[in-house]
Amino acid sequence: MFFGEYPYKVDEKGRVPLPKKFRAELKAGLILTKGMERCITVYSTAEWKRLSDRLSEKAVSPASLRKLTRSLFGSAFSASFDGQGRIVLPHALREYAGIADAAIVVGANSSIELWSEDEWKAEKESADEQAAKIMESIGE
Repeated sequence: MFFGEYPYKVDEKGRVPLPKKFRAELKAGLILTKGMERCITVYSTAEWKRLSDRLSEKAVSPASLRKLTRSLFGSAFSASFDGQGRIVLPHALREYAGIADAAIVVGANSSIELWSEDEWKAEKESADEQAAKIMESIGE
């Protein structure tokens, strides 16, 4: 399980560290792809396999599944850690997410998200508002 929020600098080669406590679960490898809200989503290889299997089992139209598969898998890259616990963020994904010289690394339960500072600020405000509404509706 991944949780927490961590700001990091992105170096000139597009490398960013991930929190040390996340690395053990990712040491077998990781997959980076476009997130749904202008971020980069990071999956362990095991979670990526589970996602792939779940998509194959879903009852969606073949055309919709092809589009989702193209979007998700077509923008995916495998990655590994260097000796300093950094991963390289592919240029296409950095451009998609608007990540330049800093990234916010966010634990999102079974995955990790990497956000630009501006996009994360807006998303966090929106998510906090939605979470408050959900908690209120369930009586918390």
